[in-house]
Amino acid sequence: MATHMDSLVGAAWLAQQLGADDLVVLDASQHLPGAKRDARAEFTAAHIPSARFLDLATLIDPASDIANAVPNAAQFASRMSALGIRPDRRIVLYDDSKLRSAARAWFVFRMMGVVQCAILDGGLDAWRSENRPLEAGLQTCEPSDYPAPQASVTRLRTKAQVLANCQSREEQLVDARDAARFTGDTADAVHGLPGGHIPGARHLFFRDVLDDAGRFRPVDELTELFRRAGVDLDRPIVTSCGSGMSASVLLFALHLIGKQDTALYDGSWSEWGSDPAMPRETGETA
Repeated sequence: MATHMDSLVGAAWLAQQLGADDLVVLDASQHLPGAKRDARAEFTAAHIPSARFLDLATLIDPASDIANAVPNAAQFASRMSALGIRPDRRIVLYDDSKLRSAARAWFVFRMMGVVQCAILDGGLDAWRSENRPLEAGLQTCEPSDYPAPQASVTRLRTKAQVLANCQSREEQLVDARDAARFTGDTADAVHGLPGGHIPGARHLFFRDVLDDAGRFRPVDELTELFRRAGVDLDRPIVTSCGSGMSASVLLFALHLIGKQDTALYDGSWSEWGSDPAMPRETGETA
């Protein structure tokens, strides 16, 4: 039986666990195109010892109408098999990205039923800051037999569901983009769309749940940030952003404070803002 681990782990803990038979470390780095960074090349140059490259940017469903949709169960199983991962393994995800992309990978793993899945707090920067060893090269893995899991699609919301919720307001929507894109003061240059937000959405910039070192803030501070954003933590929450990436950071923060009735609008603004039939608001949420 696998040893229990917390959802958020530190570099010291990971250093002690490296080499355990049931532990797999995955680099889940992904960057915006404008960053002009090559996650695979950077992994090959330097990564945590024994880590494998998840290639999060390609862990998507290319058949979906959504540009960067989460993978389906068969696609996820195929990637796990290619990486030599078995269902009974503990997974630690880390990244070297300003997007804190490991949170996106965590959401996908949890949606696919992987409970023993953690994020390295602070990512590769935290590992480096403690002068811990790195290794180079791209791992070759003996393929495993990973069965297709039962995906929990209840954690996802479609455009139609979000549109219906604009009327019912049964679920709260929290937007993780920066304030200027949310209010419409600037265009969403990342996706080539006008700024603004889904009607009724609250705003909490994803970087605000992290400290200056890129680590998640303590539970009491996270709780206060959501409350200050006008979020009722006793009601269901759906998070959104530009394309489902930074919204996952908010989902992980909500997980840390014990909030479970949450979901992701995976299409986010890249889908909503590109459809002229969808209602759009600008300015601060009333």
